[in-house]
Amino acid sequence: MQENKEKTLDELYADAKVYLETRVEYTRFYLLEKTSKLVADIITNTFMIICFILAFLFAIITLALFLSELIGSFAAGFGIVTLLLVLIAVVVMLAKGKVETAIINIAIKKYFTKLADKDDEEKV
Repeated sequence: MQENKEKTLDELYADAKVYLETRVEYTRFYLLEKTSKLVADIITNTFMIICFILAFLFAIITLALFLSELIGSFAAGFGIVTLLLVLIAVVVMLAKGKVETAIINIAIKKYFTKLADKDDEEKV
């Protein structure tokens, strides 16, 4: 009878050890998945931001050249565009709090949407 108890305790210890090792491995894979998704998201968002900045820059240059041709002076065309950009900068500066709040809300909403999608995948 005593032997049977020792065997059972040894088996329970081995099972618990295997369970903990499996749980640690699962946690590693889970963290790896979350980290890789975060890095991929950061890289793609950075690439999109760079593309939008370049598109905006080329649009501004195109507008300045177009206005320069209409007015007949490069200085005046680029000056008008510069004044327009300064005006936009002032408006953004005045609405800084609202813009920051909107950006934060969008980022949080995006994160929780991805998290909800992940939960839905796990349930299926």
